[in-house]
Amino acid sequence: MGQPVREYLLTLCVTAAVTYLLTGPVRKFAIAAGAMPEIRARDVHREPTPRLGGIAMFGGLCAGLLVASHLTNLKSVFETNEPRALLSGAALIWILGVLDDKWGVDALVKLGGQMIAAGVMVLQGLTILWIPIPGVGTVSLTPMQGTLLTVALVVITINAVNFVDGLDGLASGMVCIAAAAFFMYAYRMWFGYGIEAAAPATLFSVVLMGMCLGFLPHNMHPARIFMGDSGSMLIGLVMAAGAVSVTGQVDPDLLNVKAGGLREATHAMVPVYIPLLLPLTVIAVPVADLILAIVRRTWKGQSPFAADRGHLHHRLLEIGHSHSRAVLIMYFWSALIAFGAVAYSANNASMWIVLGIVLLSAVGLVLLLLPRFTPRAPQWAERMVPPRYRRLARAVVDPAGAAAEASAAAEAADEEEREPIPAGINGATAIGDRSRFVDRRKASSHH
Repeated sequence: MGQPVREYLLTLCVTAAVTYLLTGPVRKFAIAAGAMPEIRARDVHREPTPRLGGIAMFGGLCAGLLVASHLTNLKSVFETNEPRALLSGAALIWILGVLDDKWGVDALVKLGGQMIAAGVMVLQGLTILWIPIPGVGTVSLTPMQGTLLTVALVVITINAVNFVDGLDGLASGMVCIAAAAFFMYAYRMWFGYGIEAAAPATLFSVVLMGMCLGFLPHNMHPARIFMGDSGSMLIGLVMAAGAVSVTGQVDPDLLNVKAGGLREATHAMVPVYIPLLLPLTVIAVPVADLILAIVRRTWKGQSPFAADRGHLHHRLLEIGHSHSRAVLIMYFWSALIAFGAVAYSANNASMWIVLGIVLLSAVGLVLLLLPRFTPRAPQWAERMVPPRYRRLARAVVDPAGAAAEASAAAEAADEEEREPIPAGINGATAIGDRSRFVDRRKASSHH
């Protein structure tokens, strides 16, 4: 079992390294090509930020699959059509995203392109063949039913990831968390139950983690480049492909045979539902946000598609959370849901898992209710932390030096608090109407 882990780790590192190294040149190319949204009156970033980060992520995807195809334990994955299906669908959705980032594509055309990319994967065998239904059992799907269900799952996942791309580093971090959880699930299916059909999904999740980890350092606040639709739709498609692969190729009856016994088979049936549910766990937060937005706008008599500033990340900023803290809170909830689902699939009879999820949920609620709380490091560790986390008690001992440090700390803390940048679609940043913010529209009118 150690050898496959090392090969997966190598694939992860290569994918992340290639994505990271390509992002710099891609940023320069995007600036030269003019693929940068114009700064609007409501934007707060000081200079236009290029898009097209998806180009580097697609390069990482290709590099990861190329390396994996030459590794001993992963060669068997490429004996199937699934990696080829993933690559062809990813290439189509990536080209569509690049065109949208540079010139803009109509929403209906974009939706049609997403359906075509999903259809191309279905034609090459990456499709849902059966689905477990509670009280009925495993139901085999007709080719038409499998195609429609697969296309729907892929399109929903793509658009949910695109929707959550609202703050610097938010989409790539949340998808990376989901990919890590999905890897744990698929790896357990392969080596725990000996089901080799779960191997492609395991590889897809590792490559997806590498793509997100390699891009994340460039995309954290303040972002130097946005992934754009070319990146958000690409990682959404890769995540959906892994879910479809497990659901379509792993026979639930085989899982029951591997588990052995009626009681074990009953418990083993729980993971069968996870491939359909796990992609929904990472998009549970944005989907809930989307539903609330539709209800909120309809209740006010507005169009469901009317833009407003009532999304979850806007509300986190409104109650006082900084940009970075808002992103970390969204990470926390995504990890709690995704890893909670995986833990429950591994041992759905354990009460400790439920209690742990409840306890962590309580911790998350406390974090939500304490936006102004700033932890302070002990004196011996002050030199190793940012100024805003240092104690200011030494001002009495060294008034001159401590006053300067206090001023720097106050400025850093104020900068952290007054720079919430709720991003719009594809990371276009804007702030809401908040009285404690400087009105930057007046400032921008002078330039």
